[in-house]
Amino acid sequence: MAPGADPGWKSLGEVASIGMTMVAATVIGLGAGYYGDRWLGTSPWLTLVGLLFGIAAGFVNLFRSVKAAERTLDDADDK
Repeated sequence: MAPGADPGWKSLGEVASIGMTMVAATVIGLGAGYYGDRWLGTSPWLTLVGLLFGIAAGFVNLFRSVKAAERTLDDADDK
């Protein structure tokens, strides 16, 4: 980060990308489950499992992003 730049803007940018990341993780999990079902003929079970894994991955990323943003803001407050 550039000297003198506001770390609040960096945190805002990271948090703003969470929605797109959650959608992408869910769609990837759903797609993987769907194609796994077509390949193995287990419809709809792998689709549901893939969807759940995608949603879980999205929430894990949400918590990691929020924690990183909190750390960035806390470090800026300490300076």
